[in-house]
Order: sequence, then structure tokens, then C-alpha cells
Amino acid sequence: MDAIDYQILSCLKENSRENATNIGAKINLSTSAVIERIKKLENSGLIEQYTTLINQSMLGRELMAFITVRLEHPKYYENFVNTVNENTSISECYYIAGDFDFILKIITKSGKTLEQILNVIKSINGVSMTRTSVVLSENKHDVCLLPDK
Repeated sequence: MDAIDYQILSCLKENSRENATNIGAKINLSTSAVIERIKKLENSGLIEQYTTLINQSMLGRELMAFITVRLEHPKYYENFVNTVNENTSISECYYIAGDFDFILKIITKSGKTLEQILNVIKSINGVSMTRTSVVLSENKHDVCLLPDK
């Protein structure tokens, strides 16, 4: 990867639907060269996918929270992950080191719906403890990090 690939990735980060002609004009490269470089970045696995960011507030999902979860024993891991994957209000789930086993990102409509989600999580076999933090404001949301230059 070189500086030109970095510029292409930067353009795609801002708008993954940006066409190769526009990108080429921005970085002074021919359309065919941009297309070729994007294909190489895709084939190498550096570009994994293209997606759409949906404004959750416009869907009435105004509340974000993080819930850390501790399991009684690792034998509950698979069932916990399967149950979490089925819940559409849980947008992210990470297995972590430390005092807790998982951290979940919840995006939901209200305190009442958060309470319902929390009750579902607490009722999963093996869950021994949870801790919930409600997000007051979002100061940075970068869904895609560029490689170091």
C-alpha cells in the first residue's frame, strides 16, 4: 500500500459510493487506475465490505448504552453469544479480558426498552453480573480507521 492507496481509502471512507472518476479527479489519477487499485485493495482483503450507516435517531432509537457482562463459567460462552446475536438491539458484542467477560453496545428507544433488554441479558443462563453505562453524548464515532501513513 502506498500514498495513492491511502488517498483512495480516504475518499472511500468519506463516501463508499464515490465513483472512480470522482476519486481520480480528486487525487489526480485516471479512472481505470483508480478502479484497478480499488480491486487490488478488495482482493487483498484490506477493503472488507461497503455498508450503509443508518441514522438510529430517525428510527426512534435515541438511547445508547454499554453493558458489561460476567459469566459464571466459560461453559456458558457459546449459549451467551448465540443469544446476543439474535437480539437486534445489541449492535456490538466483544469478548474482553478483565473483571467482566463481555461488553455489549445497545442502541434502543428508551429507558424502558433498555430495561427490557437488560432483563433478557440477565436471564441468559450463566450470567452472574452486569453493569450498565448509559451514553450521555457521543464525542467521536469513527466506524473506519485508515491505516497509518
